[in-house]
Amino acid sequence: MKKSLFVLLAILAVLSFPAFAQGGGEAASPKIGFMGPMSGDYANYGVLSNNSAMLAVEQFNAKGGFGGKLPVVLVTEDSEGRVEKGLSSIEKLSSSDKIVGLIGPVLTGTSFAVGERVQNEGIVMISPSATHADITNIGDYVFRTVVSDGLQGEVAGHYFFDKLGYRTIGVLYAKNDYSQGLYEGMSAAFKAAGGQVTIAEAFNVGDKDFKTQLTRIRSANPQAIYIPNYTAEMAQILEQASQLGMKIPFLSCDGFSNPDIYKLAGEFTDGVIYVGPAKVKESPAFNTFVSQYTAKYGVGPDSFATNAYDGTNILLAAMDKVYKASGKFDRKAVRDAVAATKDYPGVSGTINFAENGDLVAYQGLYKVNKTTPEYLGTFTVVDGKLVQID
Repeated sequence: MKKSLFVLLAILAVLSFPAFAQGGGEAASPKIGFMGPMSGDYANYGVLSNNSAMLAVEQFNAKGGFGGKLPVVLVTEDSEGRVEKGLSSIEKLSSSDKIVGLIGPVLTGTSFAVGERVQNEGIVMISPSATHADITNIGDYVFRTVVSDGLQGEVAGHYFFDKLGYRTIGVLYAKNDYSQGLYEGMSAAFKAAGGQVTIAEAFNVGDKDFKTQLTRIRSANPQAIYIPNYTAEMAQILEQASQLGMKIPFLSCDGFSNPDIYKLAGEFTDGVIYVGPAKVKESPAFNTFVSQYTAKYGVGPDSFATNAYDGTNILLAAMDKVYKASGKFDRKAVRDAVAATKDYPGVSGTINFAENGDLVAYQGLYKVNKTTPEYLGTFTVVDGKLVQID
């Protein structure tokens, strides 16, 4: 009798537990995913951004979660910076974890592959750092809280020509979507302004020795060298250029915004001018975020981590809006709520998405003095002309 009663109660419990279906449904603990390199050469980017997602989720749950009763669960997947691992991770996140939305991926190459999958699955994706201009062309489920390479490349090319006065530039880039996309965007804008890329040298991902390429670039005698790469690679390039006695100025991209560059390259970073996120006027929200992040993790956030914090909060706000209206977490409804985001007060500034999912934003220019970046100003390009924003 006791055994029969136990079985009956167990069956009733299973039947009464709310199910979470592919297209939506109520869940005791709705899940969101984070994907980025948590190990390997690019782990500094993934770890810092994942910290932000964890902080945003922790703060959201501390306020009661959805409807004051449902916490959200963050599931982190290590892409290892590899497309194959990213695809297996999104398979798990979609099919097993049944996430409502995804923060990431962090790297551009992985984002292309994963973006195709989330578009097919109907899972909204918000990348804090995938900058290639074509990422958001994948479909209407793909968003980003980082500026597109399209704008970054335009601003870079015109700034190098108009403000720095360079007429010839050499380029050293990695054979990956991120680096090549930035190189192509900068090159097109620089040439349109009247400049010339006299030499472009490439290297394979994972290479550690760049002296052959640097020697070739030096022989071409450009006025400056553009290195649109990730932190570990740029640190090695700068150090090896110094070992070769090269005095040519270096230019770079938003990958230089990661503070690890100063740990890895130290004094070799002096004088580098790079394009990065536009500087945000210090606000109570931004200062609070930096303070809380630093206190919790023992290190400050980089620009991508800041983007990840805003992206996570935008996703949570969209889920909360949908839950209040329907009592469910329908994936399409959440995607629509993300797309409808308007004037969101992020810690990185006011956030709006363009119709294609791109962040509406400007670009900042920085110059490193020893190991301290100095802000040179905020810029955009309008009708093919560089415009400085007050």
